[in-house]
Amino acid sequence: MMNRVILVGRLTKDPELRFTPSGVAVATFTLAVNRAFSNQQGEREADFINCVVWRKPAENVANFLKKGSLAGVDGRLQTRNYEGQDGKRVYVTEVVAESVQFLEPRNSGGGEQRGSYNQQPQAQGFGGYDQGPAQNPYGGGAPARQNQGNPGFTRNNDDPFANVGQPIDISDDDLPF
Repeated sequence: MMNRVILVGRLTKDPELRFTPSGVAVATFTLAVNRAFSNQQGEREADFINCVVWRKPAENVANFLKKGSLAGVDGRLQTRNYEGQDGKRVYVTEVVAESVQFLEPRNSGGGEQRGSYNQQPQAQGFGGYDQGPAQNPYGGGAPARQNQGNPGFTRNNDDPFANVGQPIDISDDDLPF
């Protein structure tokens, strides 16, 4: 059986850090994740997904992410229940994060991160593209970054999706087969 969730979105508010009675850190936050399609009015909708992260990653999330920060979450979906104050059973579905990637550099406009944390070693890299505030009404929005930390890299076009819906001119010489 498989239970794997991978999300990329922006935090809707600052993470909340708490500690269990035994001293284990737990942080909760909500990610706004844009849907891949538009509604009938041509607007992009978003899903708001509750996430939980434990121990040292929780402390790092609370210290380095804030409202509007772009983050990647890798984890599993979990449903729990408890008895509410009115005596009724309350069900909560959330993503339990195994790793959280900070997807913007420290000096980005979307979040003032001072570092990143991942429980599993992976290469770090920051994309040069951002949806910006016009497409992301939930905060954040950073300008496209130009070749930061990669002087040998040349980018032909800052927007790889500039020709969406238009034919692309590719000669037979450009094809690898």
